[in-house]
Amino acid sequence: MAGWSKNFGQDLTAIEITGQKLVLFRENTGSVKALEDRCPHRLLPLSMGKRIGDTIQCGYHGMTFNGSGQCVRVPGQNNTPKSAYVQTFPIEERYGVVWIWMGDPDHANPSSIFDLPEFSDSDWHTHHGGELHIKSNYLNVAENLVDPAHVSFVHPTTLGSAASENVPVHVSTNGPVISAWRWIRNSAPVGFFQKFGGFSGNVDRWHYYDLHLPSTAMIDFGSIDTALNCREEHRNRGVRIFALHFVTPVTEEYTIDYWMHLRNTAVGDEIASEQMDSMFQVAFCEDKAILEAVHEQEKRPQKRRPIRIAIDKAPSVYRKRIRDLIAAESTEDLGEPVDAVFIQHD
Repeated sequence: MAGWSKNFGQDLTAIEITGQKLVLFRENTGSVKALEDRCPHRLLPLSMGKRIGDTIQCGYHGMTFNGSGQCVRVPGQNNTPKSAYVQTFPIEERYGVVWIWMGDPDHANPSSIFDLPEFSDSDWHTHHGGELHIKSNYLNVAENLVDPAHVSFVHPTTLGSAASENVPVHVSTNGPVISAWRWIRNSAPVGFFQKFGGFSGNVDRWHYYDLHLPSTAMIDFGSIDTALNCREEHRNRGVRIFALHFVTPVTEEYTIDYWMHLRNTAVGDEIASEQMDSMFQVAFCEDKAILEAVHEQEKRPQKRRPIRIAIDKAPSVYRKRIRDLIAAESTEDLGEPVDAVFIQHD
């Protein structure tokens, strides 16, 4: 995720993703364009230049580039060198979110962008939350979002309680999405649902954590009156919320977690949205404190290897899949050989 749609308008906006400096702006047609934020002449960031129509004029010597990255003017000469261009990045805009593809443009696939049918369902309320700036590597942030076990200890007053400490966590890593989940049956509602659920007695509550590689997480959580004996597939009968986290690596040590939520309660009630934002802010800041402390310790010399325990199954699989993806991108597969002198028999 590059940012919220509302963040990109006529002005030049400088951002950074995976260590790459970018400049984004919205053309007069409404389309968002993303360019390398560096003039190929003297390397001044283009974001320090100025917008002229649907082009950017460099603030140093006036070289001008259009939304496709092509140089359309070099002051003082009529020709433009072949190297007078800047890299561009594919953009898709959906549901108030601007998505960017940082890899090979030929591999950009809009169908791989995270989506939910509830985005277009009038029975659900979609609310953009905010963004959490975390001084940590994105891997730590993402794996925290497929780890239900931490909720009891990090969020005891908002999203969790001691009642879930020893409840088993189920994990599935067979498909493309890494999932972890558990139900806490017949327990008092946690702080979040004490406020928004209207429950008078004990509830059954659930947490489903789905991590979509490389770093988009959906947390499906909610509560329902224990007396209703709700089955897993009937969660919509209760108060159900999808908390979405779009984890964007800025640098090796800095991550932005863009978060929003969808809910099947208080539909259309913006006061409820603001109240939920406040409670989410409390919980997410608790995560931020933990993740930044862990990252700080990871940078220090280690006298021994960290241990792994049973609850680390999903995060461990996540780390391995990321390593495999990085390895796959480090080489180029030329496909099946033609007239090869090397013959493999196993």
